[in-house]
Amino acid sequence: MNNTVCSPYFDPDFDTLPERLYGPPCRVCIDNDSMKGCTVVKVDSVNKEGLLLEVVQVLTDMNLQICKSYISCDAGWFMDVFHVRDENGNKLTDQKAINEIQQALGKSRASPPSQQYSNVNSVITTMTNYKTYSKKFIPLLSNSTDQYTAIEMTGTDRPGLFSEISAALVDLRCNIVEVHAWSHNARLACVAYISDQSTDSAIEDPSRLTSIEDHLTTVLRATTNRNGDGTSTCPDVKTSEFLGGEGNMTSVERRLHQLMLSVRDFEAPSSPKEMKGRKRMVTIESCEQKGYSIVNIECKDRPRLMFDTVCTLTDMQYVIFHASISSHGGYAFQEYFIRHVDGYALDTASEKERVIKCLEAAIERRVCEGVRLELCAENRVGLLSDITRVLRENGLVVVRADVETHGEKSVNAFYVKDISGNEVDVEYFSNSVKREMGPIVTLHVKNDTTRRKSSPSLSFGGMLRSRIERLSHGFII
Repeated sequence: MNNTVCSPYFDPDFDTLPERLYGPPCRVCIDNDSMKGCTVVKVDSVNKEGLLLEVVQVLTDMNLQICKSYISCDAGWFMDVFHVRDENGNKLTDQKAINEIQQALGKSRASPPSQQYSNVNSVITTMTNYKTYSKKFIPLLSNSTDQYTAIEMTGTDRPGLFSEISAALVDLRCNIVEVHAWSHNARLACVAYISDQSTDSAIEDPSRLTSIEDHLTTVLRATTNRNGDGTSTCPDVKTSEFLGGEGNMTSVERRLHQLMLSVRDFEAPSSPKEMKGRKRMVTIESCEQKGYSIVNIECKDRPRLMFDTVCTLTDMQYVIFHASISSHGGYAFQEYFIRHVDGYALDTASEKERVIKCLEAAIERRVCEGVRLELCAENRVGLLSDITRVLRENGLVVVRADVETHGEKSVNAFYVKDISGNEVDVEYFSNSVKREMGPIVTLHVKNDTTRRKSSPSLSFGGMLRSRIERLSHGFII
């Protein structure tokens, strides 16, 4: 009898399989000694599709300011250098944060080519009918193991539309767990996560999902069907079941960029006089010797700018081979050497003009003139609908919104402006609202634009008195 003990066989090449499939591991070096005012992050790796955007997304998710960068993704190798600061403008000193960056960048490279939003053809090919049909889900920002339903909405914007959408969802017996909305050039893009009011879980009934889509489409369609440039923007609403979990803001923002692209917000009507006096932020040159198109961007610097431009070029199916990014005196200077995914540079004037317009739109989408209103309150059914209704009824338009639920609290951030274009006196605005709400609400008001003060013609405190009192019982510190 053979008493030999048999052991399972392991192929010695198995351990190297990931490396053979995806290349050698990513080398990440974080240097705090070379530069006095910033931390240097170096990333070396075999290149893969979309890797640059993934790296920029990791740094952006960490709330890092990219003040300078050198990119080289040619010849199948990825070699990038980023000069970064934290959100307070300082070097990175927290070792835990440094370790998290290294782990996140290594994970980004070690994973297979990302499939998230990879089918950008759905955006590009549907620009003629203003619809998108992406099957990818967007990570939920709130940490939760419950299931929610994700909704994407696009259409022509109008004053009060965001408030009407919020009210419609309440009427449809939906809890609004989280919502993010952008308005730009009379177009609206919105991503919302909802649950059933009675079960606090995802809405699975197909007939009810269809009813929700139809109802919201009706709300969006109520906008005038003609934009100022004479083009028609068809509303689009899609729902999909989504398993909530820890996500990141840049994933949602990338989807909002794609939705805005799908409704052609880059085609803003401009009079010849406005175009003549306006300095273009983007120019495109040709490098015939190397077969590249050179995209030059010069604009006011701001957080997340590099993510917005790299995201737009990637989703328009352009590959970035080299880049140089810098910032000086409050202005950003970006230079990208690109080709289309088919290997060709931008050949025609119309293609160059389209890329210029799309990049300028991506730069402008986050620039909101007006007042930023931050509100923390105890979450309840209909809270968002009530808040936006009060703003709408008193002549304030929501141009951007980020609403999240953290446990029993709802954290709301709105950019608002006066519907008639009048300037809002920030100090008067803040004092009036705080006086009416008292200590029962956490409120921050910030003017994000350097605009001259006007007389307090907008008596916000007096106009909101009765309505805020009706809402105030639902707010806590």
